[in-house]
Amino acid sequence: MNGHNDVVMGAAIMNDKALYQKLQFLQTATGIVPSPFDCFLVNRGLKTLALRMERHKTNSLAIAEFLEGHPKVDQVLHPGLPSHPQHELSKKQTYGHSGMVSFFLKGGQEEASLFLQSLQVFTLAESLGGVESLAGSPALMTFVCFTQEERDAHGIADGLVRLSVGVEDVNDLIEDLEQALAKM
Repeated sequence: MNGHNDVVMGAAIMNDKALYQKLQFLQTATGIVPSPFDCFLVNRGLKTLALRMERHKTNSLAIAEFLEGHPKVDQVLHPGLPSHPQHELSKKQTYGHSGMVSFFLKGGQEEASLFLQSLQVFTLAESLGGVESLAGSPALMTFVCFTQEERDAHGIADGLVRLSVGVEDVNDLIEDLEQALAKM
């Protein structure tokens, strides 16, 4: 909600009173509360949240559509695409979508690594929700300590790339993806 990748904060929403009471106790017992400055940063970020989300949404859909038609991409996962298995559910439950796009490159870790190293506008990092665009490979980053069998069991393919699409000019982002794909 802050939009600048410098605050970790969230909310637990539930309809189970017993679970709520357990979590409330843990929060109180361990002192898990945000600092006043973190609250200030999130409150400040809320002022531009609607604008940022609209740009995340339009940019991510344009990028998903571009990737879906690219010959070096096997599959694109974005709830705004009619090809997404939960597209209809997404339309019923939301009035938009996020800036996250996942896609599977043809090939494996070598291709994913070359693609990520070739990006110039996207930053190689694992995060989401900031104004800048980020790219990462779960198999090479967050799941690198898992065995191939463990990654396969969790659906973490070697060619999987995750994008957190920011608010930059979408043409710059697509050009960056295009030139990185051309180097594969």
